[in-house]
Amino acid sequence: MPDLLLELSSEEIPARMQRKAAEDLRKLVTDALVEAGLVYEGARAFATPRRLALTVHGLPARSPDRREEKKGPRVGAPAKAVEGFLKSAGLTSIDQAKVQQDKKGDFYVAVVEQPGRPAPEVIAEIVPRIVRAFPWPKAMHWGTPDFVMVGDDYVTDSDGNYVIGDPWLKWVRPLQSILCVFGPETEDTEVVPFEIDGIRSGNVTRGHRFMAPGEIVVRRFDDYAAKLEKAKVVLDADRRKEIILADARNAALAANLDLIEDEALLEEIAGLVEWPVVLMGSFDAAFLELPPEVVRATIRNNQKCFVLRRPQETGSAGGATGKQGTSLAPNFALVANIEASDGGKQIVAGNGRVIRARLSDARYFWETDLKPLPGYEAAGKPLDQRLAKLKALNVVFHEKLGTQGERVERIARLAKEIAPLVGADPAKAERAALLAKGDLTTEMVGEFPELQGLMGKYYALAQGEDASVAATIEDHYKPLGPTDRVPTDPVAIAVALADKLDTLVGFWAIDEKPTGSKDPYALRRAALGVIRVVLENGLRIQLMPLFDRHATAVRSTFAEVARRRGGSFAIARVTREWSGRQVDVENIDLLAFFADRLKVQLREQGARHDLVDAVFALGGQDDLLLIVRRVEALGTFLDTDDGKTLLAGVKRAANILRDEEKKSGEAYAGPVEPELLTEPEEKALFEAIGAADGKVKSAVAIEDFAGAMTALAALRAPVDAFFEKVRVNADDAAVRANRLRLLNRIREATLAVADFSKVGG
Repeated sequence: MPDLLLELSSEEIPARMQRKAAEDLRKLVTDALVEAGLVYEGARAFATPRRLALTVHGLPARSPDRREEKKGPRVGAPAKAVEGFLKSAGLTSIDQAKVQQDKKGDFYVAVVEQPGRPAPEVIAEIVPRIVRAFPWPKAMHWGTPDFVMVGDDYVTDSDGNYVIGDPWLKWVRPLQSILCVFGPETEDTEVVPFEIDGIRSGNVTRGHRFMAPGEIVVRRFDDYAAKLEKAKVVLDADRRKEIILADARNAALAANLDLIEDEALLEEIAGLVEWPVVLMGSFDAAFLELPPEVVRATIRNNQKCFVLRRPQETGSAGGATGKQGTSLAPNFALVANIEASDGGKQIVAGNGRVIRARLSDARYFWETDLKPLPGYEAAGKPLDQRLAKLKALNVVFHEKLGTQGERVERIARLAKEIAPLVGADPAKAERAALLAKGDLTTEMVGEFPELQGLMGKYYALAQGEDASVAATIEDHYKPLGPTDRVPTDPVAIAVALADKLDTLVGFWAIDEKPTGSKDPYALRRAALGVIRVVLENGLRIQLMPLFDRHATAVRSTFAEVARRRGGSFAIARVTREWSGRQVDVENIDLLAFFADRLKVQLREQGARHDLVDAVFALGGQDDLLLIVRRVEALGTFLDTDDGKTLLAGVKRAANILRDEEKKSGEAYAGPVEPELLTEPEEKALFEAIGAADGKVKSAVAIEDFAGAMTALAALRAPVDAFFEKVRVNADDAAVRANRLRLLNRIREATLAVADFSKVGG
């Protein structure tokens, strides 16, 4: 069966856009082919810095014939309706339609037959349409349109007809050539003829811009990829990555060094070159006195080069104090896009000069940050001075939540409060929280924002802070994602929780919550961070008291912000009962948000999210670790035969109660009267519930949830026997009501553990 090969060549495709652009091209073209009836066997898309390419295998030579019956208006319908039907069906007379009958009468039906079309004809229509509407995140307007603008949205074509749209071709960079061929695997292919903005499709591409710029005639994908390779273009981005990584490792090994691998950098470099050539360079070893992360960020960010280290020190990227970065080597690996005639000496020398200049800048930033900050010397040590500058600048965190300085004060108070709950020294937690944002005004973080926190750690150590305080400054941002590590030092835990809870409580207080897929303040990530810190460190913390007390601090900041603006606004406080006391409605909502995030977390770990609902439904549940332990015990119990059978019985009891309470308007929550129990099975159930109830509550009181489940398991047999032998809807009204109250006792006994009505299955 025939194949399609399409290449769209332009001056440049930014590396960050290439992967998505290739996937978009594949999906847009193949979807359009299928819609036109051209079903294919397989497709692959490729991207280099100068081209997008697509190959589609196993296409038919033409689209199939189509026959469609289009239903029209009733016989005798108004003329306008008939005219519209004829136009949509492509008929010239109603006599060309046939009449069919249904229950409501006769109606017209048009039989529309569309003959199949040659695949090249279909492709020639599809590709220009896709190119003109291609979803580049950023694109250039260029070309010479054959239109005249009228207003902002309308243009006229050469015949003077109004057209809605943009007359200019939009492409990431100017489109230079189009290759589009179609044909069988073993025979000659044909060019699919079309034109886009004066560029006609053909069967010609070009190789490497400098090493093989001549034209290459192509027939199909196999010779296309092979000829490009000979012309110094590696088409597949993944293969370019493999070449770069293998050559860089070998070059490092030859120099008795280890390559520090960097997947994100590797991906970016693979999008910058069509013919990767790895070269090695060096810089002055004196720069290794800088923190290793600074050296690495400087070389990576400015020159897109890899750094190397000595093989005997492969455990980390460098030390933390003294002669920092001793494991790094004064070498770098760069990837050129050309095989230079001098073996790359000039390329290496040029990159080396830039790297030395940038490292000199970094050393200046480092030394400047360690010195007293002019105008702020009275604040104390250098990092304290930076904090004073942060406060003095009045950098706004959020227009309703005050400045970064005010936020630091809130976090420090909250960290001090959390510290005893996690086994941390309150004074150290407060000190670490006060310094945690100090590096935001340093020269180094201004140049490399990704080093915030890390540089604060180095500056804290340099000014003699406690090691735990210094480590906290780096770790309080963590975890930043699902694979990022969580802080384990108690002081770092306290500040990390305070930082995230301040964000969450604050944005809930001002009603700035995530909606749908929108989460501009990363609140979902903050909540998942709290959950991971709590669970992975085995912490017992009640969240609601922290929410309530911190909401007071947030409201105070809001009032201060309003006062500075000349107003007297305040956040209205609305409370609702929660676990026997009045709490802010926003904080109840925030706790529900945590429940949703906890469900996401547990679902990713293979747990059932409905069990989280069953535990949260009990009310007063704000201890995340305790909730997870309940969920785990409940899940284990419900996986047993006793658990499954008891769940079915409890749900049956709940359904009967719900229906009867709805009918009678009466709640059957009173005590069971033993003298009205007549059947052996209901007497046995009454006794079993009495015995189990005390055991369940005692086990729950000491957090022995497995023991509580074991006590509940004793109800399985009597519940089964009751439903098998006893008719709840007895003729005697008093007996019926008593039996309904007995069913309520089943429900109440299980509510000590979870709300079984929330459990699926």
